[in-house]
Amino acid sequence: MTVIPLSAALRERTRAAHSSSESAGFMSALLKGERSRDDYVSLVAQHYFIYQALESAAERMRHDPIAARFISDRLTRLPALEADLEFLIGPDWRERIAPLPATAEYVARIAQVGRTWPGGFVAHHYTRYLGDLSGGLHIGKIVKRQFGFETNGSGFYVFNDIADPAAFKDVYREQLDSAPWDDEEKERVIAEVLVAYDFNTRVFEDLARACDEAIA
Repeated sequence: MTVIPLSAALRERTRAAHSSSESAGFMSALLKGERSRDDYVSLVAQHYFIYQALESAAERMRHDPIAARFISDRLTRLPALEADLEFLIGPDWRERIAPLPATAEYVARIAQVGRTWPGGFVAHHYTRYLGDLSGGLHIGKIVKRQFGFETNGSGFYVFNDIADPAAFKDVYREQLDSAPWDDEEKERVIAEVLVAYDFNTRVFEDLARACDEAIA
């Protein structure tokens, strides 16, 4: 019997959800130049709430022997998001942003698993950060070109401490494959990655609706 590594199973079984999230109307329009700077700022604001939850969970999970393997300060995005929002909105940015309904639910889910379930935390960590090191780098280049940013405004997409993203992702996948989870737990982790992709898609849908209503 052939044993399929967890990283390969994740990639195969979440392929459709990944594609659906990537092609969500808001992101597709943003990458085509059909969204405004204000729309992009709204996206950055939602990222702030998501990564605030994820990186708070990471601090709690640093003492878990399995989850700790995946946590790296080189991935930390919150300081970059804070700097981006100050540049994009101004020093009072904290008072001027709020999570959309889907974002609030996403944050609550990350907080829940980040308190109680290492495998669930890893599922959300994997979904966000490996995405950031893949398509996120491409998105960053497009955003910089569209809105004339240098680093300010798009620092979220810059990983100065990771010289070789492909090698970093390879090591991450090796850690997934060596995690001492039984088959039942692996299935739970895969299911939670699908939950994370669904939340991503719903956040994009909320963003599109909110941004379109703002100009209606």
